Amino acid sequence: MAAFYGIDLASPFMLGTALYPSPAVMASAFRASGASVATVSVRRESAAGGDFWAIIQGLGVHLLPNTAGCHSVKEAVTTAHMAREIFDTNWIKLEVIGHADTLQPDPFGLVEAARILSEDGFQVFPYMTEDLVLADRLLDAGCEVLMPWGAPIGTGLGLLNPYALRSLRAHFPDVPMVIDAGLGLPSQAAQAMEMGFDAVLLNTAVARAGDPVAMAQAFARALEAGQLARSADPIEPRDMAAPSTPLIGKANLA
Repeated sequence: MAAFYGIDLASPFMLGTALYPSPAVMASAFRASGASVATVSVRRESAAGGDFWAIIQGLGVHLLPNTAGCHSVKEAVTTAHMAREIFDTNWIKLEVIGHADTLQPDPFGLVEAARILSEDGFQVFPYMTEDLVLADRLLDAGCEVLMPWGAPIGTGLGLLNPYALRSLRAHFPDVPMVIDAGLGLPSQAAQAMEMGFDAVLLNTAVARAGDPVAMAQAFARALEAGQLARSADPIEPRDMAAPSTPLIGKANLA
């Protein structure tokens, strides 16, 4: 698995900390998931108070603060600075939302904010669409990781544009990439790993499941299966059938 700004992670699972029925359920889900990274919002931490922060610290994972809910460059940059002070990390998941209904990133604001933050010493994880040109601009802005969405946040629709995601992965083979948002089922996470992505980040699919702990464990196993499948060098799909039984030694009944 690729390193993220020089950090090797034990698991490709990045899991969010919002929307759970209770902090206790969240902590249990993290233990079941084996996740290496917890995403956390400045707004969430500020509203929940010290008890929530103590639970987050007790997870024993890398923290990835985010700028969730920010709709402008100024708001995102300000929130990132607050996050660095609160969480004592240069990692930041950068969100600059451009559309209120789809929560699609604003590509222009995203690149501008990424450049500002990178120049200020942040290690930026940009939440982006599966766009090759946008990816190139973000790398030029100083990002060393890309986080294309699978589908709009919270939809559970999975990988809506596999062609574009495969193209992105193939075009930047050495850039660590995380599928961020839109996954609803463990099978979709396995698909992302089979396509060559380095990690997945999700929240709603686990937190809003009927049993978040069981779902966290299911995603963990799916990610492991996807990694193993990728490393096993899967066969290429083909249009025509190919017999699996050899013809040599076939009985001649003529």
